[in-house]
Amino acid sequence: MDFSGFIVQLLNGLAGASSLFLVGAGLSLIFGVTRIVNFAHGSFYMLGIYIAYALADKLGSAWFWPSLLLAALAVGAIGALVETTLLRRIYKAPELFQLLATFALVLVIKDAALWLWGPEDLLGPRAPGLTGSIDILGRRFPTYDLFLIVIGPVVLGLLWLLLTRTRFGTLVRAATQDREMVGALGVNQAWLFTAVFALGAMLAGLGGALQLPREPANLGLDLLTIGDAFVVVVVGGMGSIPGAYVAALLIAEIKALCIGIGNVELFGIAFSFSKLTLVAEFLVMAIVLVVRPWGLFGRPQASSRNAGPPEAPLRPAGQGLKIAGVALLLVLLAMPAATVDSPYLTVLAIDLLTAALFAASLHFIMGPAGMHSFGHAAYFGLGAYGAALLVRSAGLPMELSLMLAPLAAAAGALLFGWFCVRLSGVYLAMLTLAFAQIVWSICYQWDDFTGGSNGLTGVWPAEWLSDKVHYYYLTLVLVAAAVMALRRILFSPFGYAMRAGRDSPLRADAIGIDVKRMQWAAFVVAGLFAGLSGALYAFSKGSISPDALAVGRSVDGLVMVLLGGLQTLSGPIVGAVTFTWLQDTVARSTDYWRALLGGIILLLVLAFPQGIAGFVRQLADSRRKETVA
Repeated sequence: MDFSGFIVQLLNGLAGASSLFLVGAGLSLIFGVTRIVNFAHGSFYMLGIYIAYALADKLGSAWFWPSLLLAALAVGAIGALVETTLLRRIYKAPELFQLLATFALVLVIKDAALWLWGPEDLLGPRAPGLTGSIDILGRRFPTYDLFLIVIGPVVLGLLWLLLTRTRFGTLVRAATQDREMVGALGVNQAWLFTAVFALGAMLAGLGGALQLPREPANLGLDLLTIGDAFVVVVVGGMGSIPGAYVAALLIAEIKALCIGIGNVELFGIAFSFSKLTLVAEFLVMAIVLVVRPWGLFGRPQASSRNAGPPEAPLRPAGQGLKIAGVALLLVLLAMPAATVDSPYLTVLAIDLLTAALFAASLHFIMGPAGMHSFGHAAYFGLGAYGAALLVRSAGLPMELSLMLAPLAAAAGALLFGWFCVRLSGVYLAMLTLAFAQIVWSICYQWDDFTGGSNGLTGVWPAEWLSDKVHYYYLTLVLVAAAVMALRRILFSPFGYAMRAGRDSPLRADAIGIDVKRMQWAAFVVAGLFAGLSGALYAFSKGSISPDALAVGRSVDGLVMVLLGGLQTLSGPIVGAVTFTWLQDTVARSTDYWRALLGGIILLLVLAFPQGIAGFVRQLADSRRKETVA
């Protein structure tokens, strides 16, 4: 790459940074003030480009520029509607439950866009007055991209004026640091949250609308955008608008330079820098969080004074629960005989069992250990790929591979956990996401070893397990043993020490508990059992692909845990069975299954804010108290 190419790539990075900054700034505002991990923010970006396309197509080229502004305002209004009708009802619910609600919104908005605009990509018109290009050092550069380069600093300046020169901005900055104190001073928090959410959604919509002349509107933009937006917020520092701009600039420039460098040879080995664009932002986030845990411009957040009632301690299973567990086990043992005419139910039951173990392993570190993970799919995938590679490349028997594969996942958790346990809260969750995306990128691009994007096939179980019924019984035995082992660990001295470190790290440290080491060990245990779940999944499907490590798998695990209930041991199992069964049933009943599934999740969130199993436990406890009284 010569000097002129280098300059052009830097300019490309600046143009990309502007749109990324708009999305990240909106999420940073929402995140900083409301503490909502808004998974639907990428959907607002997607709506911005779709609405801009519809308005420009309907009103004509003369109304192109007003169409972009109207699209941003429309998305802001949609954001205000979402906040007042849904999120305002669940502000007192656990923060992760708010994440579950916004994930359901992603499903609903995606199918709404599918219904309104169809599945095809929609390419918008060129920007009137900015359709040409200019010469820069002998290379042509689009005029519209120069316009985007200017937009970023302009919006940054306007936001700076808003946040530093107005009363609204003062309240926003105060709420970012200590929102409970803002409420104590008499500020109407409800309307402040609505205004901030609408502003953040409008910025995301504007970022999407401005991309209309550069890229087509498509249904995959929501999830593609939300990952980058989270990275910008975390790298820049939660609630920091200048930090969001610097982070967007840093990430966009690195990706642009990777594309410009292309393929090079280092020490006789061909290396493709362009492939790093798939994971560059997550590498940056991992490095920043390891070196500076609060982001480049962030500061440690004040602890919440509205933590809610203390969590009830875990209780050993009572007589009734033990009887129910035995009855459930008997039903599962008899199920293949009862469904002999429907082999698909056996396959579905295997999926339910592996999902239950995956959710239980995630709950182990989220609930009792208090560590939120957005990248638990990494260990599921490491177990699955470990099993596949041991069978295909090492030639080991299936049985031995099934025993060794979870160790690969545990090794990954041992490495990543050492870094992750040094953080807490959302920053810890984001670092787990970064490591998961790095592993995904390696599996996606290492064609010679992992099969690349095609994955690995021919990963079948041993001959004596070729019958799905036999494999079902093996899965049932291993999953039941693993779940019981996790439960036994929680009621061991290690489990009590782990929960002590979650509830009161200072007191735990004062009595001699090494909290970080306990959390690290818990990370490894959870990774081990997630790896077992992945290995069972690989042999049940006969193949494995990078999708097993993708963000979607981690989000599914979060949904399972939260849907069942974070504060109960049966919650992840209930949530996994409910979510997997709903996903399978709804997907076969309608083309708009995402919207239906999202609507069901929203209803469950509103009806059972503590999760399904948590609600049942609360109901049982209240009845027990009434009986005693």
